Amino acid sequence: MRLILMRQDMKNSRIALVVLIGVLSAVFVVAASAAPKHRDDSGRLLNGQISNHNGAPLADSVVYLTNMRTRVVKSYIVSGDGTYHFPALTPNIDYEVYAQYKGLKSETKTLSQFDDRPTVSINLKIDTR
Repeated sequence: MRLILMRQDMKNSRIALVVLIGVLSAVFVVAASAAPKHRDDSGRLLNGQISNHNGAPLADSVVYLTNMRTRVVKSYIVSGDGTYHFPALTPNIDYEVYAQYKGLKSETKTLSQFDDRPTVSINLKIDTR
């Protein structure tokens, strides 16, 4: 009789374990689907235009982008229309950006990690007067 009861207890324990695993799996699936969606792995795009005080593009300006976590600096030589772009930026990092043209410097602007837009445009002006 004890052997039958022990087998029944083991069977009930296995059933309880299977049910518990099923419930935990369902909870995990629901939690994962309710989690906030992350941005595309390709990262963010920062672009903009460098211009003078009159709004004319400043070709051959150099734009500097600083990763505020690692302090690594990337640079971009502006095209004839004054535009620049930095693709694939890490979303959860702050960046600082500024431009230089013939020894003159623009104001430094920040791209915040809390700005969740996938594409951000920051235009910079350099006073060439």
